[in-house]
Amino acid sequence: MKREPLTIAGSVLELVGATPLVKLQRVGDGLNPGVEVWAKLEFMNPGGSVKDRAGVRLLLDGIERGLLTRDRRVIDATSGNTGIALAMAGAALGFGVTLIMPGNVTPQRRAIVKAYGAEVIFSDPMEGTDGAIRKCDAIVAENPAKWYRPDQYKNEANPMAHEKTTGPEILAQTDGRVTHFVAGIGTSGTVMGASRFLKREKPGVMCYAAEPAESLHGLEGLKHMATSIVPAIWHPEEIDGVISVTTDAGWDMADRIRREEGIPAAHSGGAAVVAALEIARALDEGLVVTVLPDSFERYPE
Repeated sequence: MKREPLTIAGSVLELVGATPLVKLQRVGDGLNPGVEVWAKLEFMNPGGSVKDRAGVRLLLDGIERGLLTRDRRVIDATSGNTGIALAMAGAALGFGVTLIMPGNVTPQRRAIVKAYGAEVIFSDPMEGTDGAIRKCDAIVAENPAKWYRPDQYKNEANPMAHEKTTGPEILAQTDGRVTHFVAGIGTSGTVMGASRFLKREKPGVMCYAAEPAESLHGLEGLKHMATSIVPAIWHPEEIDGVISVTTDAGWDMADRIRREEGIPAAHSGGAAVVAALEIARALDEGLVVTVLPDSFERYPE
């Protein structure tokens, strides 16, 4: 399906979504002839990641519900990409944004959020995203009237963004042929929202989440649920399974995607493709869709 270019927009926010879906040609060598694996290139969003979808929706939802007003400032905990999305959306909508980020977040993402005008407060790098959540909790508790906290981990507007956009795009772009869907677990918004749409509109579609195999892992942006603060929006009973992927496998696959497909995949996208291929190898026929959340440019090698 060829994407029609949007050449005129009233705001950068109108450019979020409608990302390309690309068939993986080489990393899936050896699959049965009737099996295809496709990847949704979410780094094509204006803020550079899949989190643009949720970030924009979280702020618009706050405005619609009267929770985000001109006398309040946006605040949230993030490992990076949601922060970039919130900073971009806040700039476009005219709201100040404060982000709580682990102290070891990559220099690239620190620079990007600051370029959008966001204030950054760093949490203990050893506590990861969970530490950022706890620090954000404490800051908001001190003066709740000052802040609008969209809370990407609890707010149903996060998966709703994907139920309204990502899922419908996948169904349309595959002409309804999609049989399996796989996405990594971070907040879980992508996998929950897109899966809800796909399962409702095409019963029989199988949906899976990919998560790190280890509690201490190098797949930045993904959560090992057994050892993390579990997002309230995560409902594993609604999908068909969770596939564990090692850090080495995710990194190796990201390298292959870049070198063999010419697609600038990051490690979390590599992990999602590992999981997608695990499913695909067991099929006689089918079309497996996965998500590449962002590009490698934001991560040091």
